[in-house]
Amino acid sequence: MSTATREPEQFTFRAEITQLLHLLAHSLYQSREIALRELISNASDALDKMRYVSLTDEAHREAAENLAITLEGFPDSRDLIVRDNGIGMTRDELVENLGTIARSGSLEFLRKLGEAKADISLIGQFGVGFYSAFMLAEHVTVRSRSYRDDQGWEWRSDGSGQFEIRPIAKDDRGTEIILHLKNDVRDLTRDDRITQIVRTYSRFIPHPIKVGGEVVNDVRPIWVEPKGQVIDEQHAQFYQHLAHRGDESPLWHLHIAVDSPIQFRALLYCPRSNLERLGLGRTEHGINLLARRVLVQNDCRDLLPDSFRFLYGLVDSEDLPLNVSRETLQDNTVIRRIRGVLVKAVLDRLAKLAEDDPETFRAFHDQFAPILKEGVVSEFEHRDRIASLLRFASSRDEQGKELTSLGDYVSRAQSDQTSIYYLGGPDLSSIRKSPNLEIFRRRGVEVLFLTDPIDEFVMATLGRFEGKDLKSIDAADLNLPGPEIETPPTESTGSGFSRVLELFRSALGDRVVEVRESKRLTDSPCCLVNASGGLSTQMQRILQQANRDVPPIGRVLELNPKAVLIARLAELSNNPSNEAFIHLCALQLWSNALAIEGTLVDPEDMVARVQDLMEQAAAGKSSIIH
Repeated sequence: MSTATREPEQFTFRAEITQLLHLLAHSLYQSREIALRELISNASDALDKMRYVSLTDEAHREAAENLAITLEGFPDSRDLIVRDNGIGMTRDELVENLGTIARSGSLEFLRKLGEAKADISLIGQFGVGFYSAFMLAEHVTVRSRSYRDDQGWEWRSDGSGQFEIRPIAKDDRGTEIILHLKNDVRDLTRDDRITQIVRTYSRFIPHPIKVGGEVVNDVRPIWVEPKGQVIDEQHAQFYQHLAHRGDESPLWHLHIAVDSPIQFRALLYCPRSNLERLGLGRTEHGINLLARRVLVQNDCRDLLPDSFRFLYGLVDSEDLPLNVSRETLQDNTVIRRIRGVLVKAVLDRLAKLAEDDPETFRAFHDQFAPILKEGVVSEFEHRDRIASLLRFASSRDEQGKELTSLGDYVSRAQSDQTSIYYLGGPDLSSIRKSPNLEIFRRRGVEVLFLTDPIDEFVMATLGRFEGKDLKSIDAADLNLPGPEIETPPTESTGSGFSRVLELFRSALGDRVVEVRESKRLTDSPCCLVNASGGLSTQMQRILQQANRDVPPIGRVLELNPKAVLIARLAELSNNPSNEAFIHLCALQLWSNALAIEGTLVDPEDMVARVQDLMEQAAAGKSSIIH
């Protein structure tokens, strides 16, 4: 039976594809022409792969000649064809590539898209760009022949949940996608309209794009041009081509040219927004690796550390062999040297931005600090430089409007101060209420406020910065700078207070490891601190929320003998009949201290205790409740 008469094979899309096609086919978006951008981008990838094959496989040496993308419209039939003479696809590749979504994060993207919270212009970043064709077409036909095969194949679907594949006669290598356009986008068959879209979205595709027999894109590789000759508009357009971020311009960019001891050119772009904040999962590395303008690897993970994964760009090296494999990239000396230059250049750029353009740096920090902080934990060689770029709220401006660096903190530290003090919490409001801050406020010692969960790991990993230890203020063993602040003694510091300590220890039992007099409180009756050497309270909370098996850390309850309530309890402790009441107060003050930290306490237990305290107060002890 000839290929022309053979019955097509029927396939059903994976469930996530069906969901996507429904969303695209039944939704209207302002920029549906991005579908054409995605198809052109896919065609360019196919040409890149064919060029690579031609340079690394002698049998296909001539295949790189006349590589191009052609767009052809047919107004009468409402058909638009996107054609390339690239690597092509086999039958199995058509089934796999056009029947599944393989990239991580795609399903989450679809969920957000369905909830109208995702930007449709980002569709290409999640490995589902081909399916955007159904935003334009009533049905789509793909005809392809792989460079490794003499047989052509046709894929066809109307986007209703199924597709079919059959063998066809196809003389030339490559792929053509035929869109039978919906009536409301039939203008996409006009050459002038197609040309407009190509020049808007795809002018930097590194292969000729032909419309009506003419090349309509600018294929000049701007990364090899002198820096001074590339204008901001060109950088913005090239960034849009790389990042698929609509008409967004980059927040900042780097144009790097190195001639010795290795030769390479690079363009790096920082977006204005962090996709990971949208809840779409971890972003992929956006740096493409080229060897003498030939694409070697998309999203190369070896050129920059994970903490710089938010950057887009490309690196083009004259010293990298064309046939380098992905497996050997990590061990390649040239790659390691390029990586060293790029990391230094990015850190230098950020440091200069912080000094010369604080507003832009603040915009960068607001978006990407959580990713950058990972570098403190993972990049030992650069951790101090990365740490110097981080900014934190502090007690210097408790509203959190002005952020401070670790370097600025050190420059303001008291002469005898040996530590950088910090306090972590779920938010600024909770942190500001901590009684642990009282002695620091009184002595004028600055405290950093940490609200990002990774901040605690950053501080624990750093350990020291510019010769000063990093220390949480809820640690039991604080060594505060400055002279002790003398306060007049009170009667409660005598035997009455000692008895209160004993009664609190008896009431709390193993809930705490110790109850003692506080040297840090000035107003509050009590606070909880962590036993010497223990994790900070916020670190414990983070690990517990991550379902880590964290053994309970010993807590110390400190009492302020000068607080009105504690002083009155010291007076009452002389009468044994008040011991039950003091036990209740001990449990309630311990619960209050936990609640202030943001730790949930047993509500039924607390309500019952509060009710008991009120009943006793109403019975004649109201004078001790203030």
